[in-house]
Amino acid sequence: MADTNLTSENNGLRMGIFTAVALVVYTGIAALAGFLDKIEAGALDLVILAVGVVLAIKRLKAAKRDRLSYMQGFSTGIITALVASVLLGAFFWLMGGIIKDAVERIQARDLFGADLGVLIGGLGIILLGTMTGVIVSLVAMQYFKSPDHQPIASLD
Repeated sequence: MADTNLTSENNGLRMGIFTAVALVVYTGIAALAGFLDKIEAGALDLVILAVGVVLAIKRLKAAKRDRLSYMQGFSTGIITALVASVLLGAFFWLMGGIIKDAVERIQARDLFGADLGVLIGGLGIILLGTMTGVIVSLVAMQYFKSPDHQPIASLD
């Protein structure tokens, strides 16, 4: 049964929280297991985020009975990524206060030798996650757009 009252905003919020839970669990396990500093750990975070965005768009399309406008799908993907990224960034800040050695291993050093701290790392997570969500939403909406979308006719 389709939920026609589902909006881009409440779907994005709900799916963003679910995606954030998966990201937090994975990041916590990676930190405790000691492989958070590997580049593959961050790549898997982005894969989890992309799956969450696609599932959010798919859920909204099903709720709208396959009549999903481009902007509805695009905005639910962005909201999903933003919510998940903010919650993961907050978890990173919390983890920085609790498990200092795990976070210290992944801290970058800037050009002048100063440590870039947990705050900048969390903000980077939010920025990278949100921008990844925007790109994934753009690509996913090419697949999930409604069948009644027609290409613009040529002027020739």
